[in-house]
Amino acid sequence: MTFPVVGMVGGGQLARMTHEAGIPLGIRFKLLSDTPQDSAAQVVSDVVIGDYRDLDTLRDFARGCDVITFDHEHVPTEHLRALEADGIPVRPGPDALVHAQDKGVMRAKLDAIGVPCPRHRIVSDPADVAAFAREGLPDGAEGGGGTSRSSEAESGGFPVVLKTVRGGYDGKGVWVVDSVEEAADPFRAGVPVLAEEKVDYVRELAANVVRSPHGQAVAYPVVESQQVNGVCDTVIAPAPDLDETLALKAEEMALTIAKELGVVGHLAVELFQTRDGRILVNELAMRPHNSGHWTQDGAITSQFANHVRAVLDLPLGDPRPRAKWTVMVNVLGGDFPDMYSAYLHCMARDPQLKIHMYGKDVKPGRKVGHVNTYGDDLDDVLERARHAAGYLRGTITE
Repeated sequence: MTFPVVGMVGGGQLARMTHEAGIPLGIRFKLLSDTPQDSAAQVVSDVVIGDYRDLDTLRDFARGCDVITFDHEHVPTEHLRALEADGIPVRPGPDALVHAQDKGVMRAKLDAIGVPCPRHRIVSDPADVAAFAREGLPDGAEGGGGTSRSSEAESGGFPVVLKTVRGGYDGKGVWVVDSVEEAADPFRAGVPVLAEEKVDYVRELAANVVRSPHGQAVAYPVVESQQVNGVCDTVIAPAPDLDETLALKAEEMALTIAKELGVVGHLAVELFQTRDGRILVNELAMRPHNSGHWTQDGAITSQFANHVRAVLDLPLGDPRPRAKWTVMVNVLGGDFPDMYSAYLHCMARDPQLKIHMYGKDVKPGRKVGHVNTYGDDLDDVLERARHAAGYLRGTITE
């Protein structure tokens, strides 16, 4: 039997871990990577070094592949349409992927299908940002004469969140501005800017689902995602103390988005849980996602294995958790580059610990790996994961 070849565009850690999930299935991978040093290029045997933004490079790479998928959303939409015209299956396809590539397109589509989002619109300049901020004020808040003004009215409706519609990730391309003077920076990039209300939220959640070409779909438990400086730090699965009705609503929302957008593969829906009991969609990602890394050790079938199954239109695996609690903590680079020497302590202290490293050079603040822990006591599971990540980084020394 000839096993299929999955063409993966992008050589980062998501490609590395997706390749790992395909190995037990006998699935062969071909990788389009920027450099031979990229995370996945170190472990995939069939690597093409090239620029994913060049159509001829993409076409050459696609020869011999049974399907094309991605570890990022940056391939130009028109190039993906050209590959489809050449008869190459692209999953997710360009009509779906554009909603993860362009935040303006995403917001318009979610509005059209009735998915709740923060108040938003495309803005043209700092003055338009100020107008957007005022639009969010309660009726009469701007007042006049003897009318009292709330602190919100006094600030003109600021703060406002500004996002470049393309290219942002991990806090990049995102600004929280408190005045019209601070609103100038996003426009210097020369791309459209999306303004959003700054949501008063309790915490961030993520709903991860996987959908196949023939419409089968599975949903993982909704997780809590904790951010530090705009970067995901800790994921708790399932989200603690989340009302069952709200959890089911989040899963159903993610499944609806996947169906309505025609997603094939993994979809991560990042959510705000608001103080008044709502859930609002923050971002979409159409690939394996940091909020789903816990599934490698905490679910019957990982997000990576199910992504491989989906793009090949194989039956999807069981997404249910193996343990009551699973915690993922990212390992960020610090001032201690020799992480391998820390293994002795971490593995001896916690034989159940699962360490996943990406083969990256250690740089301050850079994601270089993650750790997973699991068990029945959430406080214990959290402490073990955070201790291991801190010890690997060098911020904990005992």
